[in-house]
Amino acid sequence: MEGRRLKKRTKPYGGAVYDDVFRTLLIDCRQLIIPVVNEVFGEDYSGDEEVVFSQNEHFLGPQDGQREKRITDTSFTIGREVRKRYLMECQSRQDNSMLIRIFEYMTLVALEDGQLEKDSLQVTFPRSAVLYLRSSRTTPDRMEIRIRTPGDEMLYEVRVLRLADYSLEEIFQKNLLFLLPFYIFTHEKHFAEYQKNAVKLEALKAEYRYIVQRLDALTEQGKVNVIVCRTLMEMCIRVTEKIAVKFDKVREGVKEIMGGKILEYETKTILRQGYNQGLSQGLSQGLSQGTGQTRVSDIDNLMKNLGLTLDEECRAIGITRDDYQSAKEMLQE
Repeated sequence: MEGRRLKKRTKPYGGAVYDDVFRTLLIDCRQLIIPVVNEVFGEDYSGDEEVVFSQNEHFLGPQDGQREKRITDTSFTIGREVRKRYLMECQSRQDNSMLIRIFEYMTLVALEDGQLEKDSLQVTFPRSAVLYLRSSRTTPDRMEIRIRTPGDEMLYEVRVLRLADYSLEEIFQKNLLFLLPFYIFTHEKHFAEYQKNAVKLEALKAEYRYIVQRLDALTEQGKVNVIVCRTLMEMCIRVTEKIAVKFDKVREGVKEIMGGKILEYETKTILRQGYNQGLSQGLSQGLSQGTGQTRVSDIDNLMKNLGLTLDEECRAIGITRDDYQSAKEMLQE
């Protein structure tokens, strides 16, 4: 069967806001990709496995001539003793050139891991998938690349993950927190309504309050750390600013909820680190220097300015009221 002739791609690779958010999540919240891999590839990783990334810049062409740069969204391995390599791309909309890019990327990644012995080159293609942030009835469940050699044919499958297939509740149930910053895409077609209708806008904001509540609960349970929570919220804002650039009420509505929470997390983190650093320095450098006492006093003043009670202060830095009083008395002796 004869298909369409491939056309040279003229659109630049990489650089999109959504790609940047995708990579930021992978680097700063790398363990969150494991449940996504489980979902897409049917794996059963526990979530504690090691995730190691490869470089995302690759070059095509001769070593001594002009070479073209290609940027993959990510290539990584999961596991310790037995490592599997994956290649995942993030796509904001269906693009006919997607398979061409996947083929280029998978070949480059395979060559990096290839083994050359005498007259034999052995390469292993990574397991590949595409996350579609937008999708339609024509968006496939899977894609394939057929590689024909003079004597054989190989079918290479590319898995597809469509954001629209997951409700907010399913995202939390399946621990697909990696998708949260892109969740705003599921509301995109209603932005004009939210802009004009305060009730509908409030419903959108209510969903983001729910996201914050669920993330807070996971943090309290120790299932997600503060840095991951902060990053997820910050990336929610970045994606919304881009996708809702023409809808200021949508942008500000999401930022009002997520931005305030980011500030709260930043404040608590700074206070906790400052207190612990002050206590540690006060004990190690000698109480006569007053280093610990000065830092604790500074933190007390900062919390006072923020309007926190002593109990709130202790919760913010992660200690009990008695521990705080004992430490303070020790530094004042």
